[in-house]
Amino acid sequence: GDQLYSDWRVVDASVYPGDGNVGEIGGLRASDERDLRWIPAGGGDSWLIASAQGGEHPHFTRDSDRVFITTRRGLTSVRVDGFDRKTHVQITGTGPGQNPPNADDIELSPDGTQAFVSLQNKHFLVPVPRAGREVVRINIRPRGDSAVPITRMSIEGGDHLAWSADGRFVSWSLGSRIYRQAPGADKPETADAVVEAARHTPKGTVVLSGARIVTMKGAEVVERGDIVVTDNKIVVVGPKGKVKVPAGARVLDASGKTIIPGFVDVHSHMWPPRGVHNTQVWQYLANLAFGVTTTRDPQTSTNDVFGYADLVETGDILGPRVLATGPGVFATSGLDDKDAIAAFLKRYREAYKTDTIKAYVSGDRIVRQWVIMAARAHRMMPTTEGALEMKLDLTQMIDGFTGLEHSLPIQPIYKDVAQFVAKTGTFYTPTILVAYGAPWTENLYFEDGTVHENQKMRRFIPHELLDSMVRRRAQWFMKDEYGHAGIARGVAAVVRAGGKVGLGSHGQFQGIGAHWEIWNLQSGGLSPHDTLRIATIFGAEALGLQRDVGSLEAGKMADLIVLDRNPLQDIRNTLSIRYVMKNGELFEGDTLDQVWPSQKKLEKQYWWDLDPKVAEPRRVTQ
Repeated sequence: GDQLYSDWRVVDASVYPGDGNVGEIGGLRASDERDLRWIPAGGGDSWLIASAQGGEHPHFTRDSDRVFITTRRGLTSVRVDGFDRKTHVQITGTGPGQNPPNADDIELSPDGTQAFVSLQNKHFLVPVPRAGREVVRINIRPRGDSAVPITRMSIEGGDHLAWSADGRFVSWSLGSRIYRQAPGADKPETADAVVEAARHTPKGTVVLSGARIVTMKGAEVVERGDIVVTDNKIVVVGPKGKVKVPAGARVLDASGKTIIPGFVDVHSHMWPPRGVHNTQVWQYLANLAFGVTTTRDPQTSTNDVFGYADLVETGDILGPRVLATGPGVFATSGLDDKDAIAAFLKRYREAYKTDTIKAYVSGDRIVRQWVIMAARAHRMMPTTEGALEMKLDLTQMIDGFTGLEHSLPIQPIYKDVAQFVAKTGTFYTPTILVAYGAPWTENLYFEDGTVHENQKMRRFIPHELLDSMVRRRAQWFMKDEYGHAGIARGVAAVVRAGGKVGLGSHGQFQGIGAHWEIWNLQSGGLSPHDTLRIATIFGAEALGLQRDVGSLEAGKMADLIVLDRNPLQDIRNTLSIRYVMKNGELFEGDTLDQVWPSQKKLEKQYWWDLDPKVAEPRRVTQ
């Protein structure tokens, strides 16, 4: 709590179940349905002040009768009794078109004379003239010729803007780095927020015995083999009878099953709840239950994903391994010279501790090349948006982006393009569920009506959110309108030319969406084995994790899926999940009840009592 307002506080709370994107289920996001509520700091009932009307970042000045928030109209306020709403100042930047971008956050100083502003990935101090009835409008121009004196406060931007209670300092954060600066000071003070916790590692040895093992070590398939797992690592993979079973190991009979590596989803937006963190994330449960054991979110707008990723690693919440970029680099990020880009990526790497950065058409070609050069200098992998532009895609591959996200916009592609993509070494992730040039293929899987009645999905997705996705779809198409097979034929051509492709479910439908995308990838003529390579070892290579995940080999992390049916015969057998093992812990696929190293049920989720059709799932006995 702020020193000035120690006895009460105002928070913003959203009741909006989705994140506002068509076809996606996500966490909380600003919307017109978010409310301002007054919550006594000492506990007790809260009560409604007013709708936030799409606003965010509630705060006070010394005029503690009013709550200030940033909206699309600018800095607005409302009395704590919910009346007398007014707009004080609108702050905009420069950009193409007739609608200049609005400030993302406007924090009014305690005395009400200045605003600390986040605009186009930059921070400014802006004097706020006393307004009469008219709204004060201020445009921040890059040449510094604004109508009022503007002070630039940071080069790289950041989150969580705030004033100190006495108005002497402004503060913000970028990743794990905290900044504080006095108005008029040449540069900010910095501090790194360091919190250490032990990484969760199970203990014990288990043997999965007698299964068909698709190792992803080349074309190797062990028709009847054993896998020995000690703690969280694979120790031995080999033919049954030739693998020594360690003394004291638990042996699980997997005869007749097929074991493949856990799926690696390199374009996985899971949108966990933002702001106030949940103690368990249903999006993570759904993905893990469907065999996704490693993920990368290629665009995170907030720090929340990093916090959740750490909680997964410490074992505080259950989910797949979570990797992420920080916020993407856009053309509006203000990075327009080589030195500024190099400095920005250095701070980005230090603040977010991530190996990947995502560029969204971040400028003209020389600017994009500067991004690549800086990323290499700081040992980061730059991936990029396809942006529905073939020439752009090809030049980005030439220049050295490690990944291309979303499909090439032209089909068919011919031998020259397939060989070109392969020879650049770019990891091509087509995200066919949201493909360019045709209806989104996710609609095809909703149209048969079976998703709503899938009890496994209803166990891991709250029913009201599931209904919002499946009961009334906005679009319907004839099957011959879909373009997934054409895109997939291009994928097959790239793979046959020696190129690498990644699995990207795009978060369109958590969990089962990864399987839909795998089926899409196979629809262009790839063999099931090559398709599974995309979903496992190719994805691991795209993330630089091939020494740890992506195949079933001694020394790698124990991430695997035990299937009742053979996916090499029919790729749709990927859904026949009996067990999922992630980091050496084995779970029932239908329930996520843990089987090894201890036996315990998944904790009860809040939505189970709200859905009468969530029956007790089948139990796997051993």
